[in-house]
Amino acid sequence: MTMDSKSSSGEGATPSQLIDARIKELGDWRGETLAQVRALIKQAAPEVVEEWKWRGVPVWEHAGIICTGETYKSVVKLTFAKGASLDDPSGLFNSSLDGNTRRAIDIHEGEKINEDALKALIGAAVALNMSVVAARAQKRPKRA
Repeated sequence: MTMDSKSSSGEGATPSQLIDARIKELGDWRGETLAQVRALIKQAAPEVVEEWKWRGVPVWEHAGIICTGETYKSVVKLTFAKGASLDDPSGLFNSSLDGNTRRAIDIHEGEKINEDALKALIGAAVALNMSVVAARAQKRPKRA
């Protein structure tokens, strides 16, 4: 059974186990980078939920998607679902800059991650998700 069939059928490994397997499977700088980013996400958002979507993409959620962690031959890409709405004072976003919604961070081999800035961005993404959930709750009609 491939990882794709496990994830699409919902049977077998948990999303966290699938992410563990992806990191191990990569076995190079991309796996190390994905593991480092994952640890930073968990530090910044301890209540984060790990998911495995779209046939093999690690996704981190808290009151909505925070970001995805895709791996390509020459880059690890963190795509923030609502990145265009986030302040990025450290200038981490360096990809997908023309869209109205998403923003991404491309991390190349040998690049050092600004851990504090990334954790702040993750915290801001969680806060934005929580504010959207709270706004929706206020708009719902109250039941008698």
